[in-house]
Amino acid sequence: MSTTGRDIRGSRWHRTRRLRLVALGALFALAAPACSGGSGGEGPGPDASGKGPGTTAAGPIVVASGLDVTGSGGVRQQLIEEWNRQHQDDPALRAKLVELPGGADQQRSQLLGALQSGSAAYDVVNLDITWIPEFAEAGLIQALPADEADDPDFIPRVQSTTLWEGRSYARPFNSDVGLLYYRRDLLQNGGITEDRMPNSSWTWESLYASITTLDNGTLDRERGEAGWTTQLRQYEGLTVNTIEAFAAVGVELVRDDGTYRSDPAELKKGLNELLRHADNDRLLPAALSSDENATLADFAAGRVAYLRHWPYAYGALQSLLKPGQYAVTALPGHAVLGGQNLAVTADSPRAENARGLTKFLTSPESERCLLDAGFAATRTSAYEPTAMSRPCWPAVAAALRPAGSAPGAPVTGEGRAQIPTESARAAFTRTLSEALKTAVQRPRTPYYGAFTQVLQSKAHDLLTEGSPDIDAAEELDKALEAAFEGR
Repeated sequence: MSTTGRDIRGSRWHRTRRLRLVALGALFALAAPACSGGSGGEGPGPDASGKGPGTTAAGPIVVASGLDVTGSGGVRQQLIEEWNRQHQDDPALRAKLVELPGGADQQRSQLLGALQSGSAAYDVVNLDITWIPEFAEAGLIQALPADEADDPDFIPRVQSTTLWEGRSYARPFNSDVGLLYYRRDLLQNGGITEDRMPNSSWTWESLYASITTLDNGTLDRERGEAGWTTQLRQYEGLTVNTIEAFAAVGVELVRDDGTYRSDPAELKKGLNELLRHADNDRLLPAALSSDENATLADFAAGRVAYLRHWPYAYGALQSLLKPGQYAVTALPGHAVLGGQNLAVTADSPRAENARGLTKFLTSPESERCLLDAGFAATRTSAYEPTAMSRPCWPAVAAALRPAGSAPGAPVTGEGRAQIPTESARAAFTRTLSEALKTAVQRPRTPYYGAFTQVLQSKAHDLLTEGSPDIDAAEELDKALEAAFEGR
């Protein structure tokens, strides 16, 4: 991969050393009880093939992941159990899922510290797509063998999230992308007819115009109602919303090689767009302190007509609203790509078996299970009609299917679901597939942790204090430049 501006590879050794120091600092700063369970550093280390001396170590193959949004005993755990059923006669191939507590930032710190120090025997890590450059640059995960690095069935934009400096370090597990949910019943009560309902060609101006119509009719501000809501608490959700606002006006922060490329004028333009999205005349005030759970609750309670959220909300709403009350379409402009990728840890003594497990977990059948459970699948084939694609593993589908629903109905996790019609489910699948193909990525850099902390802090200050001046944009510019340089 060629570079422009600063030569990111020229300082690779220094950068890796700094990343290792950051990882060690994270280890001592955080108590990580979920990272216990044996030392990955005991005994001779793996050789170039990823195996220990002479043979692959005995199982279980330990997979570390964040909490499953599909609920307790959700689809990730069910896929691990399916793998174990298929390998029940070979104890060395048994697999175990360890779910890490806390939010994304806490999980990242736990994994960095645990992998650097060898305090946890993790063979596979389920990494947020933004962490791949950092973990790869620090030498904490293995690059895929050349014959496994390219699978044309993976959605190209999703597959690209596994790459760093021209090599693939992971397999795409589940993807994610921002979508626009809307309350059909509230829009109808506000006099908005079917032909004026949201669609995939909507712009932000279309959304604003619709909210104005509601504001002149049915919205009751004194009862705390508003046009829309999104996740603007100071956490990763705010970073995502800020990047989506930047993308709406063409502001890009990094080059392909991870070096910083913006300037104060561009940043001011992007920050002004963020303020438009968060205008008090449109946005629910509680959004400034809300995450995914809070915004979903506000939408389900009817306090807003529109909601920016992730695909899993479609399944969650089936336990909260009747099918005719809500629908979903593409987010105006460009939505941010999310999701997680499966990587084999650098020191795993079970690397060969771990790679076999990651292939299974990202197989066409497994991706269909993930899609049916509410995640965004990473394979193009998963979005084809069931008759044309490989169905979800039967035992997994049965374990996740809502009580009383017929075979072939989508799985939805916990709660008593009210299943949308087949045509509504098909429309959702098409919307999701198209959104993934046009989504934008957050900056790809080994210093993503520093970047997102800077952006969250500055953006939240802006949203609570008001209009950005050029001085604020210049401060953000300097802070981002330092963050992308690892300073």
